[in-house]
Amino acid sequence: MQAVYGKMKPVKKVVSVSLGSPRRDFEAEIEVPGYRLKVRRAGTGGDTGQAAKLLKSLDGEVDALGLGGVNLYLQAGRRRYVLRDGARLAALVKKTPVVDGSGIKDTVERDLVPFIQQRAGWPRQGQVVLLASALDRFGLAEALEQAGCRLIIGDALFALGLPVPFYSLAVLRSAAYTTLPLLSRLPISFLYPLGERQETFRPRFERFYRQADIIAGDFHFLRRYLPPDLSSKNVITSTLTAEDTQELKKRGVRWLVTTGPSFGGRTLGANVLEAICTALLGGAGGPGLYREVLHRIGWEPRLERLN
Repeated sequence: MQAVYGKMKPVKKVVSVSLGSPRRDFEAEIEVPGYRLKVRRAGTGGDTGQAAKLLKSLDGEVDALGLGGVNLYLQAGRRRYVLRDGARLAALVKKTPVVDGSGIKDTVERDLVPFIQQRAGWPRQGQVVLLASALDRFGLAEALEQAGCRLIIGDALFALGLPVPFYSLAVLRSAAYTTLPLLSRLPISFLYPLGERQETFRPRFERFYRQADIIAGDFHFLRRYLPPDLSSKNVITSTLTAEDTQELKKRGVRWLVTTGPSFGGRTLGANVLEAICTALLGGAGGPGLYREVLHRIGWEPRLERLN
């Protein structure tokens, strides 16, 4: 990621400790109004022990910490189910605010649908959306359903590898109320691709990709099963490198949308965006102020025509 330097300003330090592959690590200095941000991602390749050591060593040394590769909870409607692994890692940190991106997903990502509609004319009523996980991005899921899109909800497909799509949030909620008390206690590696699994392509569930006009969700979920042909598809995702963008372009993707802007070809994950907002807020204020913070520093979603 390209570093941006200016006159001396107060520094806010943000680190994302991720269970993902260390190959995607980065460090950057980014100048925003009033501050310089020092942002770093540290991947542990799925090693929760290493992640625990990093979190404890950074506690009190930075302004905000992000958790990557694991959520603190999953959301189904108004119910939240705490993920055991995420809660255990967060509990190790005593001084520094710890966030997982859920606050961004439940506020800023809800705004993505009207943002895209105003600038690109989609999503439109009747369009089919393959959403990798509604439990991970319930705000986006609700916004797409309210826009009249027909959802293929892939929580069972992408998290469990089961060929069982859901076609409405109401049905997903009912299934979640039954299964999440158990699933939330499983190791996160059962539910989410970690380490080297984030770096491989293994096309699967191609018929659901083919049916979709729009493909949405965490890129690590989507990447695993990407088919070779995504001609004329529109993608809403996050946590992309320049190489990921080129991969999507090569496969024929028309529009690419990410929650935040691009820095040197890299877009930040929701946990990093939330950690930055938290640092700029001084650790206070919470998700209700994230829109205001991002507007103040001039950051908006990335909307790019690839083909």
